[in-house]
Amino acid sequence: MMKYLKKLIYLFFLPVAHCCFAQQEKPFADYLQPDHAINAVTMVMIHDVASPPAAARYYAYCMMGAYNIVRQHDKTIPEMQSLLKSYKPDGGLDSVSYKYDYRVAAYYSILETARQLLPSGFMLKDDEDNFIDLLQKTGMAQAVIDNSVKAAKLATVATVNFSKMDHYNKLSTLKRYTPLKGDAYWYPTPPGYFEAVEPNWKTVRTMIIDSAGQFKPTGLTPFSKDSTSTFYAHAKDVYDISKHLTTEQIDIALFWDCNPFAITSSGHMMIGYKKISPGGHWMYITGLACKQARLSFDRSVMILTIEGCTLNDAFISCWDEKYRSNRIRPETFINKYIDVNWRPVLQTPPFPEYTSGHSVVSNASAELLTYFFGDNFAYNDDTEIPFGSGQRAFKSFRQAADEASISRFYGGIHYMESIDSGVVEGKMVAADIISKIKKAGILPQSAR
Repeated sequence: MMKYLKKLIYLFFLPVAHCCFAQQEKPFADYLQPDHAINAVTMVMIHDVASPPAAARYYAYCMMGAYNIVRQHDKTIPEMQSLLKSYKPDGGLDSVSYKYDYRVAAYYSILETARQLLPSGFMLKDDEDNFIDLLQKTGMAQAVIDNSVKAAKLATVATVNFSKMDHYNKLSTLKRYTPLKGDAYWYPTPPGYFEAVEPNWKTVRTMIIDSAGQFKPTGLTPFSKDSTSTFYAHAKDVYDISKHLTTEQIDIALFWDCNPFAITSSGHMMIGYKKISPGGHWMYITGLACKQARLSFDRSVMILTIEGCTLNDAFISCWDEKYRSNRIRPETFINKYIDVNWRPVLQTPPFPEYTSGHSVVSNASAELLTYFFGDNFAYNDDTEIPFGSGQRAFKSFRQAADEASISRFYGGIHYMESIDSGVVEGKMVAADIISKIKKAGILPQSAR
């Protein structure tokens, strides 16, 4: 498995190195690019099949130690507590008197935090050791390396301690989820009929927004199996588009699939496929944008951290609504009332339908990145190449979010109402976060 993961990591890096580094000056060494560490963390999350909301939480925490280390060096970056409402600094880094390389420490802390938090975090020990070996080969003094690792671990301790207070560890003690009785409600879908993913996720602490229920969507169409009803029409729209999908629409659906674990049948065998999560896709896009814009190490770490926190809060907001409305998936409705043999292009995820998670997190991410980089930031997204899809070109982050949102309709896993409401919800989450980072003094690139 480790050999497979290493090969996948190599493939994950290769397209980016080719398209982003070849024609631009590097403001710092390539081996210190923070997104390299994030990509290594992503591979372990894929191995662990981290659920979409859990993956977002891990990304946020993995960046916090790096943020705090960078902040010690660069006082133009606001203190963490000015962004995260519940954060209280422990003062550990303030007391450090030994000499260390803050960029090495920040990079190492991303790996170390993930090593301690992820179920299979031990797999990152090789990445840490390889990073140290590389630093030694560049001629960096061993004392500086050792001190940098020490500072990284100090920052990691503070982050891990902070993570223990977000109620995540209490999820396993809460009442197990039982599907509600009634035609209107979500029920496990084929082929795996998996149980509901993270039904109590709304109890996890938000990082920047005020609460899980702060941005409740409105206008949910009442359930009805009457063929003349609005709800039936929503389901029929999903069914009808599936019969006339173009090659482009299918490509869009598959590109934004981002299902951490899908299964398919082959004779009497069930074969599982692991993929990147929606949060992983947007963290990759964020790292790509930072490099394309030739941002400094400090600025890259700051933006990646805020993106991680945005993903975390967007998923908490979305999951709060999913288990409040508990709406039936198109696959279940269509099989029962329209066509018993119908199957969607994408495998239906194991949680309620409303709102569309990818719509929420994609639009929250796109608005945040538009704030930082502008509305005409063109880029080639090659995130999905290691997972069987090609790359797609976008003229803006908002265009990408629009495509990610509609992909769920093409894929047959969401009604358009859920997508439209998810877009609004994601933009509301982003607007709140952007207003708060503005108050903290974090400006877009154009204003610096």
